Amino acid sequence: MQGKLTRILSYREVIALSFGAMIGWSWVVMSGTWIMNAGSLGAVSAFLVGGCVVLLVGLTYAELASAMPVAGGEHTYSHRALGSTASFVCTWSILFGYVSVVSFEAVALPTVVEYILPNLNHGYLWTILDWDVHTSWVMVGVIGAFLVSLINIMGIKTAAKIQLLVTGMILIGGFILVMGASKTGQIGNMKPFFQNQSQGFLSVLMMVPFMFVGFDVIPQAAEELKISFNRIGHTIILSILMAITWYILIILAISLSLDRQFIFSSKLPAADAATFLFDSRLMGNLLVIAGIGGLLTSWNAFLIGGSRAIYAMAVAGQLPSFLSHLHPKYNTPYKAIILIGSISMIAPFFGRPALLWLVNAGGLGIVTAYVIVAFSFLVLRYREPEMIRPYRVRYGRLVGFSAFFLSLALAGLYFPGSPAALIWPYEWMLVFIWIVIGVVFSCFTKKDI
Repeated sequence: MQGKLTRILSYREVIALSFGAMIGWSWVVMSGTWIMNAGSLGAVSAFLVGGCVVLLVGLTYAELASAMPVAGGEHTYSHRALGSTASFVCTWSILFGYVSVVSFEAVALPTVVEYILPNLNHGYLWTILDWDVHTSWVMVGVIGAFLVSLINIMGIKTAAKIQLLVTGMILIGGFILVMGASKTGQIGNMKPFFQNQSQGFLSVLMMVPFMFVGFDVIPQAAEELKISFNRIGHTIILSILMAITWYILIILAISLSLDRQFIFSSKLPAADAATFLFDSRLMGNLLVIAGIGGLLTSWNAFLIGGSRAIYAMAVAGQLPSFLSHLHPKYNTPYKAIILIGSISMIAPFFGRPALLWLVNAGGLGIVTAYVIVAFSFLVLRYREPEMIRPYRVRYGRLVGFSAFFLSLALAGLYFPGSPAALIWPYEWMLVFIWIVIGVVFSCFTKKDI
């Protein structure tokens, strides 16, 4: 290991990092799926319920992050409370979520570029689930992954400044959409308010953890935050509340703007809603540009969070030691960044169908980590009541048990028997491949150390 991480991120940059990670690009490309599956108010209900669960989990993170403000987040908390094996499972699970998000963005980028440049596809490769994959489409995703990885290697401060700028651009785009819908949208477009009964609600609810993952990037990068330890906790909660509000407003805006048939035929409902509301293709393209900004903020944040998780595991001897090396000039875990970036470059070769696979499969990893963190919170409250906690959660036992059991219930949605279970072979294969990689890394690390 070379050098050490330094505290350089300001409060505004931390908020932009967390909030930008949570809203990302999914609201542009996935919002139609949510509304079609559950209805307008059904989708809102799923995000409200799921958001409240994430908020409870966020409270446990807030206390733990302020008490242990070092790189690694989940790894640090679960290791202290439950030991090495649990910390490996926890961190490897959240890392699966991070890698899924980064890979999702590598697939989403050519999807959005195709909206602006309809003639993007050249050089047919193959067809996956009736989706034709083309060389030019794939290369857009691969080049995007390379450039975002390069930005992260050049330093977290550079990445954070870009994050702050682009998050502002997203907020402007969302504000324009919401204001347009509030003035010219029609309540009749929102019908049916609820769709497919409980199955529709649950199918959206199981996507919510993937949409809200991002606040936990703050604990991952805690060793690089130049804010008070108490403020770390406040920042986590504020960013979650901002994301809940954002998703609900976007769903309502699109539901008011477009009828069900229009949403069904739309590739990018948020962009089409802006085009329809303002009767201008230019406004739709501007929203797409804002969406690209969201894509970049999420992509950027999860490369930061994922690389710091790998760094922490490597420092602890749970991954090969070379992954803990910091760049001699930029002081970033560049080998961990290269690893995640390289994995994400594979995703575009599976075409647009990979978007839904990554959302669902990655969600299981995220919720698994939430279960373990909530349990770690309870264990440390019991075992170490005198631990200094700059941000101390009120009604800790109630919050901890609620976060644990609700996260456990969410995890159950992904398994066979649930109406929203992961699909075989595509989604379960992603899970099993990640487990195998973890086992291989673990065995290799034992030899390495």
